[in-house]
Amino acid sequence: MPRIIFHIDVNNAFLSWTAVKLLKEGYKTDIRTIPSVIGGDESTRHGIVLAKSPVAKKMGIKTATTLYSARKICPSLKVFPPDYSYYEEMSSKMIKLIENYSPTLEQFSIDECFVDFTGTSYLYDDYIKLAYKIKDEISEKYGFTVNIGVANNKLCAKMASDFEKPNKVHTLFEDEIEEKMWPLPVDDLFMVGKKTSERLHSLGIHKIGDILKHDEDFYIREFKSQGKYIFESAQGIDDSEVDNTITKSKSISVSWTLEKDTDDIDKIKSVLLKQADEVGRSLRRENMYAKRIAITIKNREFKSYSKQTTLNSSISSNEDIYMNAILLLEKTWDFEKIRNIGIRLSGLSENPIDQNSLFDDENKENKEKIQKAVDKIKDKYGSKIINPASLLNK
Repeated sequence: MPRIIFHIDVNNAFLSWTAVKLLKEGYKTDIRTIPSVIGGDESTRHGIVLAKSPVAKKMGIKTATTLYSARKICPSLKVFPPDYSYYEEMSSKMIKLIENYSPTLEQFSIDECFVDFTGTSYLYDDYIKLAYKIKDEISEKYGFTVNIGVANNKLCAKMASDFEKPNKVHTLFEDEIEEKMWPLPVDDLFMVGKKTSERLHSLGIHKIGDILKHDEDFYIREFKSQGKYIFESAQGIDDSEVDNTITKSKSISVSWTLEKDTDDIDKIKSVLLKQADEVGRSLRRENMYAKRIAITIKNREFKSYSKQTTLNSSISSNEDIYMNAILLLEKTWDFEKIRNIGIRLSGLSENPIDQNSLFDDENKENKEKIQKAVDKIKDKYGSKIINPASLLNK
């Protein structure tokens, strides 16, 4: 039975949601129709363009540029602050609406999700019509638009939703890959970042279809662990499941915007080490174990990456959290500068499941006792009192 996957993505989420909020509050102008941006205080790091209206985009204003630079292009530019609590509210409303159509939903970020409709033909006789129905219902109820990609897997659904915008439905089924995906530039291939695309161009690979001029071993030699993904994704191959446990079950996460965009691996590892300690302590305070771990990355252009893995055994120690995060980093990161990075633990349970340490410790019980003892010391004297620097060298 062919899989049917939707990828639903809010068009220009932050600016659209701000526009909806302002109109509800009596603001006379829809800021989506004028030169406008969502930004912050120019005197701080947050004084940059987070989102821009279509009009501002046409004028040459780009995301991640400073508000000062944006105002030089358009002196009459309207700047509005972000309202993250309202964005969460609108995101939640959209997710609840979509769940009325299928409970198998994986929220990929605040403004996008995957939905699995496989095996629901007894409910829906035309999935394209269903996509239009969902798209139109979101617009009518909440005042913002979405793009929906319909495909046989998550990769192709995501690629399809990024076709022409806004307020569109696109398909990218298996028999459409050659026609619709192969002519696209390699820069558009999902999860391929700037440095990888630059490397592909230097190898004479400019279109997604050009990737198939070489075999898989070629890409593994050139890109190591990412090579297999590049070769398979160019063919539209993706067996990953829509994991609704990410949305449904409790999770513990941390995400930090760095003081300065960086591609310094030691700095990134240091951040992940501190984050592993933070989420690990939260996990152990609740006497929980995690069966899934994910890292999230946002680059300087605000493009988001996310990589998750389900573990063979549940974990609770900082060491296991950190080392699994590093493994995910190696599989995901494109060596471009990072603006924001985070760790998320999910699939939580009160009892360990096949609890085997990543490093096959002989006495796991003692290891857990030591970890909790360290937690108590940190709770009493501060988190900097004990620093596991040796982990950084593993």
